[in-house]
Amino acid sequence: MKKTPNTLPLCLLTILLLSQICSGIKWLALSHTPTSLHINQTQHCKLLPGLVSSQAQLCRSNLELMQTIIAAAREVKKTCQKTFADMRWNCSSIDIPSDSLRYRPDLDRGTRESAFVYALSAAAISHTIAQACTSGDLRLCSCGPIPGEIPEPGYRWGGCADNLHYGLVMGSKFSDAPMKMKKAGSHANKLMHLHNSEVGRQALRDALVMKCKCHGVSGSCSIRTCWRGLQDLKDIAMDLKTKYLSATKVVHRPMGTRKQLVPKDIDIRPVRENELVYLQSSPDFCAKNDKLGSVGTQDRQCNKTSIGSDSCDMMCCGRGYNPYTEKLVERCHCKYHWCCYVTCKKCERIVERYVCK
Repeated sequence: MKKTPNTLPLCLLTILLLSQICSGIKWLALSHTPTSLHINQTQHCKLLPGLVSSQAQLCRSNLELMQTIIAAAREVKKTCQKTFADMRWNCSSIDIPSDSLRYRPDLDRGTRESAFVYALSAAAISHTIAQACTSGDLRLCSCGPIPGEIPEPGYRWGGCADNLHYGLVMGSKFSDAPMKMKKAGSHANKLMHLHNSEVGRQALRDALVMKCKCHGVSGSCSIRTCWRGLQDLKDIAMDLKTKYLSATKVVHRPMGTRKQLVPKDIDIRPVRENELVYLQSSPDFCAKNDKLGSVGTQDRQCNKTSIGSDSCDMMCCGRGYNPYTEKLVERCHCKYHWCCYVTCKKCERIVERYVCK
């Protein structure tokens, strides 16, 4: 009987190709992992794209954690693009086609965009793990601890807190692994990425807030059951975007017995723990430049009435813009019927849009 050659399914061949991607955050290539692939065998770990040896080892010893980490990679891509949709750089650096073998150069150059992506990635992976503990998706962890302080009158601790501690421990172990390898690029880049990753995790710690649910007769809210929960990742991303806009350029120079990152123009003080840092200035992202990782802003949509970063003047870099019309179909003339449903009509309207030349 003739033996059939051992062949891999197309989806696994794709992610094997993607494993060749070269970048300090190449684990974000996990966002391309097919949803049909369930990580339930140790041999699956070697098929996942972008993992360094210590990450693959973590995968083999924590198989159920990998589905959560894959979800985090997808969340980073989605959240980054939404956060920067109104700017010239719209997080295109991590939006690689499924058949591409590398990220654009921008994320390897030590720019402020790289700083943001590392910070968001570190925050997202710990955020996703912490909430997976709460939802019961991970059997290795459970709800976070009940706070030690006594709540105010009318409040009581209860519910299921997000397990931030477990999220931070496992998240940092996974996301920092590439930067702790001997062949992880220049020492300056390594320090920068580790610093910005920690800034992302600090933003996550700051996003742990008290959430409450009311109890009482007829909604009187006479008592509130409260727990510690994390804000949405989109809110954390906006906090990091603010830090991105005020990021500090640094240089790698001797300080005492070793080299450290210090502010380039304010070298009288050390780098602050809550500020993003970068080593190289960014291009203006106006024109396509593959060497710098810029895709340009041609055909990007702009806002004619805005005075912000999404305005046609800013987005189009002075090249001008082209108008076009679009027909929108919306619900309108909605009416409530007792009890209890709503009926609506459909209305059409024409809107004018603008794209950069």
